[in-house]
Amino acid sequence: MTRYRGRFAPSPTGPLHFGSLVAATGSYLDARHQQGEWLLRIEDLDPPREIAGASASIISTLEQLGMQWDGPISYQSQRSRHYTAAFDRLRQHGYLYDCGCSRQEIADSAIHTEAGPVYPGTCRNGLPPGRRPRSVRVRTEAITISVADRLQAPLQQQLASGTGDFVVRRADRLFSYQLAVVVDDAAQQINHIVRGADLLDSTPRQMYLQRLLGLPTPTYLHLPVAVNSEQAKLSKQTLAQAVIADERHSAVIDVLRFLQQELPESPHDASRDELWQWAIEHWDVTAVPASRTLPAPAGYLDPSL
Repeated sequence: MTRYRGRFAPSPTGPLHFGSLVAATGSYLDARHQQGEWLLRIEDLDPPREIAGASASIISTLEQLGMQWDGPISYQSQRSRHYTAAFDRLRQHGYLYDCGCSRQEIADSAIHTEAGPVYPGTCRNGLPPGRRPRSVRVRTEAITISVADRLQAPLQQQLASGTGDFVVRRADRLFSYQLAVVVDDAAQQINHIVRGADLLDSTPRQMYLQRLLGLPTPTYLHLPVAVNSEQAKLSKQTLAQAVIADERHSAVIDVLRFLQQELPESPHDASRDELWQWAIEHWDVTAVPASRTLPAPAGYLDPSL
């Protein structure tokens, strides 16, 4: 059998917060429980959103928490030639076209679904008069992509009506997350993806790109996303508090409780390594609530909320 290869792939838009630690812990435990490999990838693909020092801060926090990854850390900012090669391949096969629409124009005219605004196809058959190329989109088909998630309810998404033709290279000439993550997962031979359920609706688009590029489709597990009292995902925008590694392993224990995992007796008294070993041995996906969101512990929220 092919050995399990998983990964944690944070974006350096701020320090590690509780929501990101949920994804890190879930992916780590799932890999180690199956005697698999766990890789770390920094998704620094979007410089305008990146915070100086965030990558180093995230890596340091993971180390202080006692999480150990396999192999060198991968950085998306160093992999642009691989995205260019995939982009060129899609272009050569006629899957891509230039789009001259702005985000505001699309937002004003598009139908909105759970996956976001559906592109109305304005430039699909050529740029309208007076338009100049901005982004590049991939042509979708009237096919249904099915995601058999290991936790969440099965998802079916009709791409043409559910998302429309989506962007693979932005107007600022940065490659999209959808393209980069597909290329990177294939290059690193990732066969199990464990991440937050906020990315579940993106999965059909990634599976579609995998088909177009002839790449394998991993197994997916989307964990509940930690939200605040207003049902907003913890993030830099919602002023989520940074995770602190303390001697009582409070953050890891809070994540295990969030995921409804069994804890050892007196977990705060266990050593860091003892706690991780227990969590790895007792990891139980069936105990995780099959919900897209769950309330975050109060200590990780913006105090003003």
